[in-house]
Amino acid sequence: MKVTLSIALLALVTVFSAPGEDQPGNDKFYHLGPDSLPQEGVPKGKLNGPFTLPSQVFPGTQHTYWVYVPAQYNPKEPAALMIFNDGQAMIATNGEVRAQNVIDNLTWRREIPVMITVFINPGRTPEQPEPTPSEWGDRNTNRPEEYNRLNDKYPRVIVDELMPALAKDYNISPDPDLHGIAGASSGAIAAFTVAWERPNQFHKVISVVGSFVNLRGGDVYPEKILETERKPIRAFFVDGVNDNRALRGDEYDPRRDWHYQNVRLVEALTKKGYDVNYSWGIGLHGQKQGGASLPEMMRWIWRDYPRPYDPHNAIERSFRGSPTPE
Repeated sequence: MKVTLSIALLALVTVFSAPGEDQPGNDKFYHLGPDSLPQEGVPKGKLNGPFTLPSQVFPGTQHTYWVYVPAQYNPKEPAALMIFNDGQAMIATNGEVRAQNVIDNLTWRREIPVMITVFINPGRTPEQPEPTPSEWGDRNTNRPEEYNRLNDKYPRVIVDELMPALAKDYNISPDPDLHGIAGASSGAIAAFTVAWERPNQFHKVISVVGSFVNLRGGDVYPEKILETERKPIRAFFVDGVNDNRALRGDEYDPRRDWHYQNVRLVEALTKKGYDVNYSWGIGLHGQKQGGASLPEMMRWIWRDYPRPYDPHNAIERSFRGSPTPE
């Protein structure tokens, strides 16, 4: 396996902005493209939920989640599985990701497999507020503890609590090659931890401005990767040079430098022979660059899903419509 350096995914205007000087300008040239927007003639899936998942791993807490079912889903055929942490932000109709549109458009063109997609929020007690696009829950939910710890607790939430609940209603393939998980910021390190701790269940990861820093010890991943036998994980990382850089006056803490730690992680994965891709832009700590890049990331991590290549297969060479009713 080898690293594939992603060619610029977006057209950027050449501009320099010093740190602290009009910083929003570093993100303003990242825009959602046509694959992230509704397109005429493309079948739309259905968003089911919200549902509540009580947690035994984190007693007293519960996770809110939604399930997106594409128009092409056939209960008689096993579907792939994709999970997005911080689900509320990923499905916001006017948000910076709009993952459901990406799924509709790429599924229609057969660029990704038919998949059940889950958008799950961090855990909270019943008294705590639900996270929102403006407040993801770092101050008033269990998000920091669940997402930033390098242990098997959050992976247990996903594998031992969420997946059995999904299996009751949907026909999901047991093949870990058909299981992916994504997140941004702390949700990204949580996604990687799920695959790292449960490589028998998840082989695909998408990370946007991942918090692989010393919030709860996440900066040690490069060393863990180098000293551990390679696992069957494929990952795509997006980050910007204007992510949180841990500059406090004359002081600098490399363990809290988001971009530096993302680079270290990719270098370790590359050295170990992982199937890894990355794109370093000029963006800030947010979802602007990652949202604009999501279609390309999805295409890349799902690029070799099982499909026939018979030139006589006219169905496979056509757009993927809804299942034909029997």
